[in-house]
Amino acid sequence: MTASTQKVGLRTDVAIVGAGPVGTLLAILLGKAGRRVTLIERWSQHYPLPRAVTFDHEIARILATLGIDAENDPAINYHDELYYWRNRAGENIQIVDWQSQSASGWRVRYWFNQPELEKRLLAIAAELPEVTIRRGWSGVGLEQDAEGVTLTLRRTPEEVGPEGETCEVRAQFVAGTDGANSFVREALGLESEDKGYYFDWLILDMIPQFDYVAAHPEQPAQWQLCDPARPTTVVPGGPGPVSGGPDRRRWEFMVLPGEDGQALQQPEQAWKLMAPWGLTPENAELERAAVYRFQARWARDWRKGRCLIGGDAAHLMPPFAGEGMCAGLRDAVAMAWRLNGILEGRLPMDVLASYTTERMAHVRHYIDFSQMLGEIICIDDAAQAAARDARMITDLEARGHTPVPTDICQLGQGLWDEGSAYAGELSVQGIVEHAGRRDRFDQVVGQGWLLLGYEADPAAGLSAAQRAQFDRLGGRCVTLVADGEAADVVDAEGRFATWLNAIGARYVLIRPDFYVALTARDVDDLQDKFSNIMGLMGRVGALDLAAQ
Repeated sequence: MTASTQKVGLRTDVAIVGAGPVGTLLAILLGKAGRRVTLIERWSQHYPLPRAVTFDHEIARILATLGIDAENDPAINYHDELYYWRNRAGENIQIVDWQSQSASGWRVRYWFNQPELEKRLLAIAAELPEVTIRRGWSGVGLEQDAEGVTLTLRRTPEEVGPEGETCEVRAQFVAGTDGANSFVREALGLESEDKGYYFDWLILDMIPQFDYVAAHPEQPAQWQLCDPARPTTVVPGGPGPVSGGPDRRRWEFMVLPGEDGQALQQPEQAWKLMAPWGLTPENAELERAAVYRFQARWARDWRKGRCLIGGDAAHLMPPFAGEGMCAGLRDAVAMAWRLNGILEGRLPMDVLASYTTERMAHVRHYIDFSQMLGEIICIDDAAQAAARDARMITDLEARGHTPVPTDICQLGQGLWDEGSAYAGELSVQGIVEHAGRRDRFDQVVGQGWLLLGYEADPAAGLSAAQRAQFDRLGGRCVTLVADGEAADVVDAEGRFATWLNAIGARYVLIRPDFYVALTARDVDDLQDKFSNIMGLMGRVGALDLAAQ
């Protein structure tokens, strides 16, 4: 087939390479703000098989802003149960709290079917007139200058053969969310840091024809079998394919030294592994069998000029904390509010520098945490496993079998005040009442740059120049009250009062990604810290109002 080239076939604000959940979420967040977005995916058809199966409360909070309610969505479910780690003898060696409501207003953990969630996200993106989706195109060239980026695309060989047509896209910014083998990362020459952590695991996604959890009350709904003979993960896989039918389940088996992973994933061998668990071809469907190499790796920089990377293009982590896809979706939100602010003329380009510093430290925390969990479960030596069991059981008994809470992770250095309690962490969210509506704060008030004052007018707490800065930033002031009229935002359950009293604060500045930029005890404290935040974003351009 004769190749043809179309020069600068499309002009756009942001070109996103990779239409998985990370890239698609980014496209939605930009498109909803009126940005022109081109979402590029090398595969012409949506991948129909499971991959990620779990997300945390922060992702539930993000999805809720798109109208996807994790509490009531048919493609998402949850289990009111703790997360257990058991040894070969069936004794608990660790218990993690995956049962509580989080401080951010959602459950700690949800389970889902990735293809169904991706379809939902893609449908939302397709409805936005500002978003153009181009399937069957791969990135083959990337050049940037002071004004923008020229991205060269080629029809993937699967579409029209090795000499497919090419076209050019001219964008103000490019985001690479194109997976572990990222074209964008390689084109930018971004090097990676590798912790040298490698374990091969066989992933079996099953669709039982019966309620597996109800049929096996002796097993937790979500747990780790820390058996040196075969370390195994058993977790939900999200709702089943039939509404109201049995849920999906996932088994993950460590590939032992000397085993052939490719042979292990063949259906005959997969069913042998499932036989002790009571699943057979007669009572279950093997939806997917694949061997994955669990790794711990991250790019040393996630931005070069007008190009950024996120998701698996920027980092890989073992799955034991269930945070891999979550980290990528956080990347999308972090990119979106910065790019939206720059393209609107509200933020300087300098804010892109904080994308890497904030997100890399956050991700490295979860990489280290996931690797630590992996070092507990990935033990195939009986003596080492016995020593582990004894140590962990002693620790568990010493704290009275109390579950350990899900950890709280702080952003790396960036656009938040390091002298403020709770800054750099995800903001607390409670139920509020306003204008006759009662719901979570995000759903009632919305998101963005929000300055909260408890029983105090936050706008009155800023100087005239600071109020002008905040207006230019697109910020909104919200007064929370313990009790009031319909026009007020009422702290209906006292969640905000409890939080702010605990940290000695009356004012909170929340960023568009729900992270706290500052907390302040009084007006003087607020003004000092607000000036600090504006300085961190760069006193240039639209924000440098004090000099005008």
